[in-house]
Amino acid sequence: QVQLVESGGGLVQAGGSLRLSCAVSGRTFSHTVMGWFRQAPGKEREFVASINWSGGRLKYGESVKGRFTMSRDNAKNTAYLQMNSLNSEDTAVYYCAARTSAVTSSWDYEYDYWGQGIQVTVSS
Repeated sequence: QVQLVESGGGLVQAGGSLRLSCAVSGRTFSHTVMGWFRQAPGKEREFVASINWSGGRLKYGESVKGRFTMSRDNAKNTAYLQMNSLNSEDTAVYYCAARTSAVTSSWDYEYDYWGQGIQVTVSS
């Protein structure tokens, strides 16, 4: 059974930073593409970032480029999302996802496993 557990969310003021973590168990983490998505109330789920197994290939959504950084530590079976310069439009539930492929993807339907989601709220 593959499990993804997000942590690190919460309330932050505009302009601040948060780091989300996604701990993976139940499969070989190092050969898995990891992704972050988010969904704000009343909006569709949005791609945030993805990273391949080596960390050498990264992809970001347009709205977070230059502010968010995704990384991974294969020894710890954990992926991270460093979020800087947060604004109210970043308020959403953030989901970690895993894809049993070597190719990064921005399409949520291409991911096989999902975390339960974690709330990030940015106050203005």
